[in-house]
Amino acid sequence: MPKTQVLPRPKGLSETELEPLYRVIIHNDEVTPMDFVVHLLERIFLLGQSQAFEVMLHAHKTGAAYVQTLPKSEAQRRVGRAHFAAGLEGYPLRFTMEPE
Repeated sequence: MPKTQVLPRPKGLSETELEPLYRVIIHNDEVTPMDFVVHLLERIFLLGQSQAFEVMLHAHKTGAAYVQTLPKSEAQRRVGRAHFAAGLEGYPLRFTMEPE
């Protein structure tokens, strides 16, 4: 088994690149339309159409699905935008975050 080599951190990294990573999870509900969920996943989380559909379908079938892993502040920003957009339409769509 090869040894793990720890490399020095490059200088000039942005604040987000140094943040801890968080997994974004989408939770199914019985109200939010599937096409709206796919639209949010494409627009806010920048998933491709087929990937967004797969994530939505997995959440629909199992109750929750992994969306993506992001630096904490970016995950918070996107989850906030998604909650805001869903709220504007009157949908209870919910995302959560968990440490990577």
